[in-house]
Amino acid sequence: MRYSVPEEIEKGSFVGSVAKDLGLEPLALAERGARIVSRGRTQLFALNPRNGSLVTAGRIDREELCAQSARCLVSFNILLEDKLSIYSVEVEIKDINDNAPRFGVEEVELKISETTMPGFRIPLKSAHDADVGENTLQKYEINSNDHFSLDVRSGMDGNKYPELVLGRALDREEEAVHYLVLKALDGGDPIRSGTSRIRVTVLDVNDNAPVFTQPEYRVSVPEDTPVGTRILTVTATDADEGYNAQVTYFLEKNPEETSEVFELKSSSGEITIIKSLDYEDAKFHEIDIEAQDGPGLLTRMKVIVTVLDVNDNVPEFYMTSATSSVPEDSPPGTIIALFNVHDRDSGQNAFITCSLPENLPFKLERSVDNYHRLVTTRVLDREQFSSYNITVTAKDGGSPSLSTDAYILLQVTDINDNPPTFPHTSYSAYIPENNPRGASIFSVMACDPDSNDNAHVTYSLAEDTLQSAPLSSYISINSDTGVLYALRSFDYEQFCELQLWVTAQDGGNPPLSTNVSVNIFVLDQNDNTPEILYPALPTDGSTGVELAPRSAEPGYLVTKVVAVDRDSGQNAWLSYRLLKASEPGLFAVGLHTGEVRTARALLDRDALKQSLVVAVQDHGQPPLSATVTLTVAVADSIPDILTDLGSLKPSVDPGDSSLTLYLVVAVAAVSCVFLAFVIVLLALRLRHWHTSRLFQASGSGLAGVPASQFVGVDGVRAFLQTYSHEVSLTADSRGSHVIFPQPNYADTLISQESCEKKDFVSEPQFLPEDKEETFSQRFRKCGGLALLCVLLGTLCKTGCGQIRYSVSEELDKGSFVGNIAKDLGLEPQELAERGVRIVSRGRTQLFALNPRSGSLVTADRIDREELCAQSPQCLVSFNILVEDKLNIFEVEIEIKDLNDNAPDFLTEELEIKISELTVPGTRFPLKTAFDPDVGTNSLLNYQLSPNDYFSLAVKSVTDGAKYPELVLQRALDREEKKVHQLVLTASDGGDPVHSGNLGIQVTVLDANDNPPVFTQPEYRVSVQENLPVGTWLLTVNATDPDEGFNAQVSYVLDKMPGKIAQIFNLNSVTGDLTILKNLDYEDATFYEIKIEAQDGPGLLSRAKILVTVLDVNDNAPEVTITSLTESVPEESTAGREIALINVHDRDSGQNGQVTVFVLGNMPFNLEKSINQYYRLVTTRSLDREQESEYNITLRATDGGSPPLSTDTHITLHVADINDNPPAFTHDSYSAYIAENNPRGASIFSVTAQDPDSIENAHITYALTEDTIQGAPLSTYVSINSDTGILYALHSFDFEQIRDLQVLVTASDSGNPPLSSNVSLSLFVLDQNDNTPEILYPALPTDGSTGVELAPRSAEPGYLVTKVVAVDRDSGQNAWLSYRLLKASDPGLFAVGLHTGEVRTARALLDRDALKQSLVVAVQDHGQPPLSATVTLTVAVADSIPDILTDLGSLKPSVDPDDSSLTLYLVVAVAAVSCVFLAFVIVLLALRLRHWHTSRLFQASGSGLAGVPASQFVGVDGVRAFLQTYSHEVSLTADSRGSHVIFPQPNYADTLISQESCEKSEPLLISQDLLVMKGDPNELQVSFFLSFNIFKNSYANVVIINF
Repeated sequence: MRYSVPEEIEKGSFVGSVAKDLGLEPLALAERGARIVSRGRTQLFALNPRNGSLVTAGRIDREELCAQSARCLVSFNILLEDKLSIYSVEVEIKDINDNAPRFGVEEVELKISETTMPGFRIPLKSAHDADVGENTLQKYEINSNDHFSLDVRSGMDGNKYPELVLGRALDREEEAVHYLVLKALDGGDPIRSGTSRIRVTVLDVNDNAPVFTQPEYRVSVPEDTPVGTRILTVTATDADEGYNAQVTYFLEKNPEETSEVFELKSSSGEITIIKSLDYEDAKFHEIDIEAQDGPGLLTRMKVIVTVLDVNDNVPEFYMTSATSSVPEDSPPGTIIALFNVHDRDSGQNAFITCSLPENLPFKLERSVDNYHRLVTTRVLDREQFSSYNITVTAKDGGSPSLSTDAYILLQVTDINDNPPTFPHTSYSAYIPENNPRGASIFSVMACDPDSNDNAHVTYSLAEDTLQSAPLSSYISINSDTGVLYALRSFDYEQFCELQLWVTAQDGGNPPLSTNVSVNIFVLDQNDNTPEILYPALPTDGSTGVELAPRSAEPGYLVTKVVAVDRDSGQNAWLSYRLLKASEPGLFAVGLHTGEVRTARALLDRDALKQSLVVAVQDHGQPPLSATVTLTVAVADSIPDILTDLGSLKPSVDPGDSSLTLYLVVAVAAVSCVFLAFVIVLLALRLRHWHTSRLFQASGSGLAGVPASQFVGVDGVRAFLQTYSHEVSLTADSRGSHVIFPQPNYADTLISQESCEKKDFVSEPQFLPEDKEETFSQRFRKCGGLALLCVLLGTLCKTGCGQIRYSVSEELDKGSFVGNIAKDLGLEPQELAERGVRIVSRGRTQLFALNPRSGSLVTADRIDREELCAQSPQCLVSFNILVEDKLNIFEVEIEIKDLNDNAPDFLTEELEIKISELTVPGTRFPLKTAFDPDVGTNSLLNYQLSPNDYFSLAVKSVTDGAKYPELVLQRALDREEKKVHQLVLTASDGGDPVHSGNLGIQVTVLDANDNPPVFTQPEYRVSVQENLPVGTWLLTVNATDPDEGFNAQVSYVLDKMPGKIAQIFNLNSVTGDLTILKNLDYEDATFYEIKIEAQDGPGLLSRAKILVTVLDVNDNAPEVTITSLTESVPEESTAGREIALINVHDRDSGQNGQVTVFVLGNMPFNLEKSINQYYRLVTTRSLDREQESEYNITLRATDGGSPPLSTDTHITLHVADINDNPPAFTHDSYSAYIAENNPRGASIFSVTAQDPDSIENAHITYALTEDTIQGAPLSTYVSINSDTGILYALHSFDFEQIRDLQVLVTASDSGNPPLSSNVSLSLFVLDQNDNTPEILYPALPTDGSTGVELAPRSAEPGYLVTKVVAVDRDSGQNAWLSYRLLKASDPGLFAVGLHTGEVRTARALLDRDALKQSLVVAVQDHGQPPLSATVTLTVAVADSIPDILTDLGSLKPSVDPDDSSLTLYLVVAVAAVSCVFLAFVIVLLALRLRHWHTSRLFQASGSGLAGVPASQFVGVDGVRAFLQTYSHEVSLTADSRGSHVIFPQPNYADTLISQESCEKSEPLLISQDLLVMKGDPNELQVSFFLSFNIFKNSYANVVIINF
């Protein structure tokens, strides 16, 4: 079907009757699913379902669709879905005149030199019309004007190209810019047109030099104007324009420092200060400035800068002579310094006044010519002020005033006029008794306000006697530090105080000294334990017995403990307490009286024998105590006592088990202390191995004194002392009593840092002596002070004079200038004798004095130009000082000029640019030369090298300066000669003549009179459509015979309607044509590109590029899914339609032949329909459980080479139906659970799987109802319906239930639901939860132990009895084994491991006890094992009467195993302590060996009054103490008990740390900590049992002392 429609008609416009052309009714189109099918293109047309017509879907633009093609056709298909019928439709779009001609740019700028000849043609930009035929571009027109006309040229392709023709010569001065309008018209109806503005700029020729607004500029600025300040702006204008009128400014440099002081900005003409101005150096500056335009024409001008004086110079000090030190007894008027003050300013600004700060013992005396002297006003005192930092202030008279400070440091030297002084008139020190020998007692320190040797203080003791012995045998003092040391151990009971005198003497000449008294008080220490006078211990070791009648009332006095203490005061106050009693609460002890009384009435159940332990304790720190054991016999008469004693039974001590633990702890503690001590000591030794040094001991004050226990570790003295423990053990008790005695700090050395800082005075600091001789020393050796006084005294006689010389510059060093000795009226040798020297303020010395000849000579080469620049006269002034008379003479020397400088140009070469059209006679100013010499030696004339085009003119100005100018004599021609090389020579008038050259390069500037020309009028290229973006196609080239900017060619695309500018890119510099967008043969097979080449000013030429696109197989097949089903039930049959697709390839021919198929082995197939349509159908029934989803891939492949293919993916879901029941992983399950499980415990988990999905796969679990032992199964086990976890609802017992069977059902949620069952066997596991039960021997009901009989004549292996036991558990948990746990006589009996039979292990002996006690243990084999014990009592006798008789004389047995254990532990404690003690003794021996090579550390102990010192020693911040560790162990043979005493450590010989002085009490271990909290029976006390009838039995006492 074919239709036609004009472009730009409105949306919904009628195109044609499709229903009629298809032979259908209009309503049938919708019923049959008629729709437009197009491949990706925007729908331009639509079907009207009401009338069956084809209408426009929107406005259609023919130019957008088909560009400038002669015919524009749009094709698409109409699809009838019911039959899948396809119909082709073609619509032609007709053109209307809806586009006006359009230029690529709205405005074009052309640049034409004013010298361009008439008739010159300039190509213009062409217009483009998107319409075709008569509606396209037809002609051009230009507005009327006086200089230009329009000419239209037709090309071979039929296009029209306008050109602008110059009809009349241009004049830039008359009119600089011409504005034209170019109009393009088409042939449509109505006619449409487009315009382009043309701006013709007339280019200027540089024929005008810059001109300054003033011939000379003048400005005045203060000299304190800050750097960077703009002082003036010079302005020059140029009548030309553009580059010819671009004026830049330059400073014309000269030998002066003008260019270093001022900066001229080349662009703006601003003059700024770049270096501080100084009125004293230059009062005005003359600046030569040049203004130059772009091509090089220049003009000169001067700027006169007048500097205004301000007070900007501070006064300057010049120290002529000064002394650095003066004795403190110097008289008033002593001269300290002589100095000169000068101010570079003048007038009031240079008037100077000098002053000193108030309250200084100095004043200033003014001399002549600004000289001042500094003298003392009174006698100085070094002790008040050892030095003076004198500030001399010089202030000028300017406004605001400026000042300068000079600093003079004066040291006051010392004389010995002050004796040492103690801070107190007397001192008191305290030392505890029993102090170690060599301990530090106190420290005194005296201060001497003098310095050096005059302040070096030494200390000594005044000779005295004490108890008929010299004081020096009791006390010594360190002569350097003032530390007092005890040479003996004081005893408070012998004497409690002593007084001595300390003398402090300085090291002056003669020496001065001072005395001070020191009172030393001895403090009493608790060093005596209480002594018990009654009851006294019997000599045979037994314990005395006190009697108490059984009828005694509460408060009955049984006995009294009497004790005394040898100490005094609080240390002798005693208190009594009951430490232990066999019957607590029966007796009480008076706290202060020691009376033992009954606390309650005696009862019949009270034992016959009562044992009491009474402790007596003093109130010292730490308290010391003693104990006594009392045995109280309770009876009304002696026979009763003896009868009752026969029935005594051995008592059981509840603390039997504690001794072993204490001894083990003691062994561990001693070992740990020993090991820690060794590790710390080794670490300290290694750390300071390379930095430690031996201290030099001073033995003068310690003669005859035993070696000290001091150890030197890097300047720290550590004390090694004994550390003792007293351990008392008794045989009838394992308890222990531990005592840690109070430490004694009496004789303790104090470290440098310890105690309060007020008690210590640091050593005086001495200033290091200067190794070099100071100025003052040299001055003193020369009699400096006396000479200075004489000199200053003659200042009033000072005379002045002036001497003049002249000398040529550049003389060698040492050249003669004048005979200064002769002019001063002195002999040459007098110059040095009278101190003649040159005085100048800060300037480099240009001259020097020759002391041998007395002449003035040059100190170095002198450059007149450096000193005075171009001043006509150069004078150098300085002073000569005659120091002996302080005469000042002024010397003035004139420096004469030599012709040592040639004229010099600022640059070696100058470039001038002149247009080839410049008029002859034009002048060009040149750079000037400068000669730093003056007079005839300065610049004289200029000369120019010979040439054909230029001459030289020299212009002189009023100040005598000469300025050269270059004059053009003949017209230039760039084509004939582009560059002219000239040389300008400047010469001076000296002898010989010096000259300098300047190279001049004249560049002839080109005029733009040639447009660019392409190498080809038309370029052709063929490219394949699959070239990548950015590919280079070809390079166009155009050349311009001009040069520079006129020959700078740029390339541009001639913009036109269409997409050429979007597809191709033309590099404007290189002319490379590249692809910007992918080419498509199906969109366009041919491109015509118009290009232009344009030079810098705007002349252009045109060319064409014809691009032919070659077709390649670059379009993959396109697959369109017309309809699609996303899911299908799994019961669907074969042939079920899934999708309808369409396949298309934009290529043509073989490249457009497409085949399509399904990838993979899938149950689908493609059935071809009509017109490249295909149906996707199933080939068999689907099963969701095998495959729940299909990812179908359709591949369409074309017939190109290489072939291209497209994959289309279709996802098809298979819908589920409930056709699978749940399935368990196993046919049956077995689970195990231990008995005694907690209720609710998880037992097992079952899981079933359902291959269906969603609700069909949701599984719930349930238990089948059943009964166990008459109870429902649900009361024993439950199951989680969601997870399948089984839980125990009861705690199972293996002895009741050993297994049970459970049936689990799993059901899904489908409709209808499906289910399956599985059986679960649950087994209960036995646990070892029953202890063995002993059946025989059965325990009696009264709590006693049954008695088994054994004849004394029994042989080894005799069966005494048998232990019978059972276990309720089963298996290994019920296997029983028997063992003998304990026996009163080990080795006498044995127990069968598996039978439980108790048999004799050996024959019974007469010494074997009548009663034997056995403990038998019965244990099962469970995990963990459980056990039970039974106690057997075996009576050994031949008959019952023998047994009864022997039982009456029963004695307590002694366990040798128990006693041996105690002995082993005690031996272990002793061994470790001995090793520790041996190590300390060896260390002390090594330290004492080096006694004479070590020195005592300085310390002070004034803060020790009444306060025990710390037991710590400072070793680099670590505190350690070393002590011997001793134990005293008392054992009795009849008991495993023990009495252990750990006495409090003694810290008497210990260095005191910084922290120790702040504590009022030492580190103590309270004895109360040893008393167990709770039951008083747990108090461990020694217990002694003694009877008179067994007086000689087990009475041996073993004392072990470590």
